[in-house]
Parts: sequence; structure tokens; C-alpha cells
Amino acid sequence: MATQHAALLTTERPSPRRRVMSVLAGLAAFGLLGGTLVTTGASMAQAEQRETASAFATAADEAQVYIAAADLAHAGSLEFGNYSVYVKPTPTPTPQPTEGSDESAPMQAETWAAPFAAPDPGSAQAVAYQMVGERGWGEGDFSCLVALWNRESGWNVNAYNASSGAYGIPQSLPGSKMASHGADWQTNPATQIAWGLDYIAGRYGTPCGAWGHSEASGWY
Repeated sequence: MATQHAALLTTERPSPRRRVMSVLAGLAAFGLLGGTLVTTGASMAQAEQRETASAFATAADEAQVYIAAADLAHAGSLEFGNYSVYVKPTPTPTPQPTEGSDESAPMQAETWAAPFAAPDPGSAQAVAYQMVGERGWGEGDFSCLVALWNRESGWNVNAYNASSGAYGIPQSLPGSKMASHGADWQTNPATQIAWGLDYIAGRYGTPCGAWGHSEASGWY
């Protein structure tokens, strides 16, 4: 029995050579594992660098495409993920006045009448000028009235439009309407002018209002 126990103890105890081999095998396994870890770590670092470079290149490409299509007048800071791309706005040139232009000059009116000219004494225009002043209208309105009735009748007291039947200096339609201002409506310029000014005041407010309508439509 003692002999068998001794034999078992002898069998289970590793020899010095086996212990050395076990140590060497462990060292080899540790070295292999360490190399694997080092290699794996380096590979991961390289992969991360490649991913970062790829992301930056993609963001730069997107920025170039966006900038090409953007309105540079309103460009600013553009956001692309973790990157910001700043686009310098193009300055708007300051308009330069053309030679001979006067920026302080007032805008021209939509309608134009000849500047005021004093009428000949005793003429139909002289009668109209007095009536215009009595209504509180100025020389500008008188100029509009002159232009208006130059177009309508040439200030001819006997002007007659055969197509429409309009008559007289203001081209009343029909001419008999002017009878409300005098029985001599067919021959008296003062009667025709008085009726014409009342018509203008009631429909257009002023002679320039009537002239503007005539310019736009060809009639008043």
C-alpha cells in the first residue's frame, strides 16, 4: 500500500524539464497575445484616423457643393456635422451716379402740361385764367386746362365733333348741357368755360385731375 502511494506521488510531480517547457510555453503565449493586442491597437488607431480624414473630406466636398449653389450675398457660417465652413460674402457694389445725373432732382410727374404762359388779353384763355384764379386754383391748374382744351377743341367756341356731337371749348356732350349756364352757350366763351370748369370740379376735382385722366384714356 505504501509502495502504491509513493508511485502515485512520483507520477503526479512534474519533472524539471516539463516545468521549464511549461514556463516557455506560457511566455510564448503571453508574447503572442501582447503582439496581437499591439497589432490590434495599431489597426484600430489607423482605422480611426482614416475615418476622421474621410469625414473631413466628405464635409469639405459638401461645403463646396453648397457654396456653389448658395446665394453668396447672404452666406455666413455653414454647419456640416462637427465642422463649420465660413463663406466670405461678396460685397455689394455701391451704385455710381451716371454723368450728368442729379440725384437731388425731383421725379417727373406721370402727366405733363406745358409751363404757364400768360394768356392774351381779351382771349378765351384770359377769361378762363380769371375764373381759375377765382376758384383758388393756381397757375399749374391753368396750364393743365390749357393743355386739356387745346386737345379737345383748340379753344374754338364753335368746335363741333360730328362723330360724337360734342360742342364748344369744353366739348360738352351734348352741347345743350351748357344751357344751364346761359342761353348764349353756343357763342359765348365765358358761358362755355364756366360750365366746363364746373364739370371738371365735380368729376375730377381740378383741371390737372382732368388732364391726367385725358392723358391716360384719351378723353375726360
